[in-house]
Amino acid sequence: MAGVLEKRRELLNSMRDLTLEHGYFTVNDLAEALELPRSTVQDWVTRLVGEQVVVVKEEKKGRVPAKYQSVSEKLSPSCRRIFTTVDGDKVAIFHQCLSTGCAAFCAFHHRSAVGAIEKIGLDGRLLVEYARLRETDASIGLYPLPAVGVLGVRLEDGFIIQRIHSIGGPAYSLTDMMAMAEGVCDVRVRRSGGIVEGEVVTRALTHLIIGVDDTDSPEGGATFALALGLLQYLGKMNGVFPIGHKVAMLMPNREISTAGNSCSFIEVAVRPEEVDRVIERALRFVRKQSLSREWGLAVKNGFAIPVQLRAFGLKARREIIRNDEAIAVATGCSIRLAGGNGIIGALAAVGLSGEDMSVLLNPASVPE
Repeated sequence: MAGVLEKRRELLNSMRDLTLEHGYFTVNDLAEALELPRSTVQDWVTRLVGEQVVVVKEEKKGRVPAKYQSVSEKLSPSCRRIFTTVDGDKVAIFHQCLSTGCAAFCAFHHRSAVGAIEKIGLDGRLLVEYARLRETDASIGLYPLPAVGVLGVRLEDGFIIQRIHSIGGPAYSLTDMMAMAEGVCDVRVRRSGGIVEGEVVTRALTHLIIGVDDTDSPEGGATFALALGLLQYLGKMNGVFPIGHKVAMLMPNREISTAGNSCSFIEVAVRPEEVDRVIERALRFVRKQSLSREWGLAVKNGFAIPVQLRAFGLKARREIIRNDEAIAVATGCSIRLAGGNGIIGALAAVGLSGEDMSVLLNPASVPE
């Protein structure tokens, strides 16, 4: 199912590019551009003509091949990536848009609809929503009602299915754009009166939080830069979706820090079967790139932060902590540790994940 959607996206993108450049495309043009068998491309073109996504500009005449045009060659989907991670009965939904306006629109209306969504965050063009596996109901319509809402989220055979109701612009996004987003395996829609009801299918991915600390030295380097490089490195792997990179401040004590005593953490969404390989590569990257022998790495599976782990992260901002305490907390929270004294800051970084920037960057700040 996922492979069919990915191939469809690849073909449509090439069709749009060829139409914009030449005004049309032929089956041979497309087969050559994508290095696919001509028969395979012809089957896809015939199918997309039937869906009215592609139109015939000129019929075949003798040896002159038929010419086609992509109907929506001037429109790019606003949805770049949509993917989901699961932690118990909780689901994190990530929707990366090409427009801050579109991301803010969805955040506003999803918040108004409530539905299955419990918490919403907006980081530029990345909309992050947290939901539980449940079915709800909500009124969707024209103003003053919300125009779109996530009414249900369920888990089936390794896939997350979002049940979405929409009207107007959001309905167009649901029917014409979401299927083009990377990470979407299928979109099923039907109309009920003026409302478009749809189901968006994505893989149930594993959420990894990776904390890093003490990778620099008095001679150079910076933990934030190494962590960002790690995110970019892992993000190139198949089956990995990069989520984000954050910096957190710990206890501002010059005796135990190279400079300002900050740590970093990154978050990635990973196919379950790739988790061990991702962790192994993260460990190898940090070990190789670190300028300090005291580097530390902490890896947590899941986005929900236990009370004990959060308390450890906050404590690391108030007092000096011993390695054995970090090891005990990590063991109790099923977190993998590796390295030297940096495991304290790396574990604290994971414990502080999910906090607002105003809390992360101010060691004196106490979250509510």
